[in-house]
Amino acid sequence: MEISTGGRLEVRITRADVGRRVSVRRLLTPHGTAHRFADAVGTLTSWDDGVLVITRKDGDTVQIPESALVAGKVVPPSPARRRGTVTSFEELARVSAAAWPPVESERLGDWVLRASGGFTRRANSVLPLGDPGMPLDRALETARRWYAKRGLPPLLQTATGPEDSRESLGARLDRRGWVREGAAEVWVGVPAPIGDLAGGADVALSREADDAWIARYGRVGESEAARRVLAGGSSVWFATVPGPSAPRAIGRCVVEGRWAVFGAVEVDPTARRRGLATAVMGALAERALDEGASAACLQVETGNVAARALYAGMGFAPHHAYHHHRAPGPPGDSVPGRGDTA
Repeated sequence: MEISTGGRLEVRITRADVGRRVSVRRLLTPHGTAHRFADAVGTLTSWDDGVLVITRKDGDTVQIPESALVAGKVVPPSPARRRGTVTSFEELARVSAAAWPPVESERLGDWVLRASGGFTRRANSVLPLGDPGMPLDRALETARRWYAKRGLPPLLQTATGPEDSRESLGARLDRRGWVREGAAEVWVGVPAPIGDLAGGADVALSREADDAWIARYGRVGESEAARRVLAGGSSVWFATVPGPSAPRAIGRCVVEGRWAVFGAVEVDPTARRRGLATAVMGALAERALDEGASAACLQVETGNVAARALYAGMGFAPHHAYHHHRAPGPPGDSVPGRGDTA
């Protein structure tokens, strides 16, 4: 907390600091004869009508009445460094999007409207990387109409964590009744130590996902849009651990510049805990290193405990969290994304 030279707590933030990361202390309801305090660190996403909204790194928000604020200061920005990898939110968002390209997209200022027949939220949502070039309400209505023409619900992908993740947009959507759904994180690491894990199983690499790979993935079916998303990217590799009748494990990696973007790691439930996912990641990392990759990233849902443990053991660590905002609508107006929900 900010303490003056006289030893008193001071509030050194104003409405002009909306959008910046802050640390605040607030007074809770008095308990007995003593006051209780609580601290909050996050992005000051709004300060309206006498109430501050702080968005924490995990996406949760804290509402603080001005009258309860006893101290506050701006937290200096720090580089987004994770295990030797330094990157901005915007770089990582663009790389992740390029490795999971939509079937159809359209620019709206610095926003990108993406559609892929409902296959995953990522490929069927707005990626807002700046100013849409018009007032927010007008931009949201434009997005609504664009997705309605395609039989899809309007979704906006928003993020929390790094300094440049524009968390204030999520707060503005919250106030407009847009509902958050899904929770995932983008993790970063380096491919070299992952490549050292190769060799634990017979892993075949291919430029195309054959029918056996698609069957193990299990989220595509007859969807041509899904197959196009999976095949998209600058340099795409599919990994398969063969089995007697079907692949025992699969994975996917896209090399985008310096980045190796991993995903779609699946293991036959009867063959788990045998190191097959590690072998798949190792083989893909080796190929990415051959193509010049020096950084790695992947997306994992917050509730996937097993995957998080696997990736943490490979040196990955969280960079930022993201979720999607869905526009409010009448019951039955929702068209869920097909495939994984991330």
